[in-house]
Amino acid sequence: MLVGPTASGKSAVALEVARTWTDVEVVTADSMQVYRGMDLGTAKPTVAEQAEVPHHLLDVVEPTDDFTVTRYQRAFADAIRGIEERGHRALVVGGTGLYVQAVVDDLDIPGRFPDVRAELEAVGDTVALHHRLALVDPVAATRVERGNRRRVVRALEVTLGSGRPFSSFGPGLQAYPATRYLLAGIDVPRPTLAERIERRFHAMVDQGLVEEVEGLLDQHGPALSRTARQALGYREILGHLADGVDLEVAVAEAIRRTRRLARRQRSWFGRDPRIVWHHAEANPVAILPALLGDWSTRCPS
Repeated sequence: MLVGPTASGKSAVALEVARTWTDVEVVTADSMQVYRGMDLGTAKPTVAEQAEVPHHLLDVVEPTDDFTVTRYQRAFADAIRGIEERGHRALVVGGTGLYVQAVVDDLDIPGRFPDVRAELEAVGDTVALHHRLALVDPVAATRVERGNRRRVVRALEVTLGSGRPFSSFGPGLQAYPATRYLLAGIDVPRPTLAERIERRFHAMVDQGLVEEVEGLLDQHGPALSRTARQALGYREILGHLADGVDLEVAVAEAIRRTRRLARRQRSWFGRDPRIVWHHAEANPVAILPALLGDWSTRCPS
């Protein structure tokens, strides 16, 4: 399993692993790459890359769908089963920490409580909702940013709907039991990563991100799911197209949010003592010999 913050070069390294070990198939652990038509903004592997190396859990659902962690767990289990039946090995690659931990630790994912959620969504003040979360589940409140409305609402929905704290489900996000997976991470210096994020987003715009979002609006319009609308880059470009936000301002905001995501990902993965970190500078693929050497030692083919 290969993890790390966005723009750290995980996909490029994964491709090189699969080119070296030809029995490897890639399984993505990305909460936005599951959506069809959301390609550029999610840095999805290209058609050519997917033709060269088998990839799984890309383009699973339409962007009108609210994809859940539980559905990801089921789809992941099916993908792994198929790979193993072919006598191949899976390389799981992703930056969505909850998706990764959900499958590594087989987390007990809480259910949905639509009536409770509807009541919470009617409250416009996210900070007030976070304050309420702090009263009913202080542990969850410390793990969720006050401005992250989606996560605040979800934590409250579960706590109020189930009658037990959101933070109590599964072994806990702070528990790191033994696992059959070998976990490796790519660590890129913060200034380098910040520069890569900015350069990559400008490249996405140059390659047609605005047109991609226009196409999503033309095809799906208001039916776009809440999750898809909040995706990094897509929310900002939607603001440009639908609300008249200057494109330069939208791009700057997308870059800022992506850098914040990278910091959160570093924090999330940095807490997991099972991850063996490989330090990369300008070219993440340079870690390949050390990565393959470590995996060969711990899990001979």
